[in-house]
Amino acid sequence: MINELISMNGYGAYVWSAFSFTLISFTTLYFVTKLQLSKEQKRFATKFGSLNVEQARAARSQNINREILSNTSNI
Repeated sequence: MINELISMNGYGAYVWSAFSFTLISFTTLYFVTKLQLSKEQKRFATKFGSLNVEQARAARSQNINREILSNTSNI
């Protein structure tokens, strides 16, 4: 039963290698994207932290900044 599942009538090598390649690619893509997001959030937080009071108030009023700032607290 297990041998039949692994061999898949002779197509097992192709199927399992394609499955493995896809799994490794998606996992790598996930971690690279997560790392880039973390770097960008830190850079944004550093830049946002150096603003004066009036600039900070104006930045907080923008929707995209509000969304990014709400996500930085989760890190």
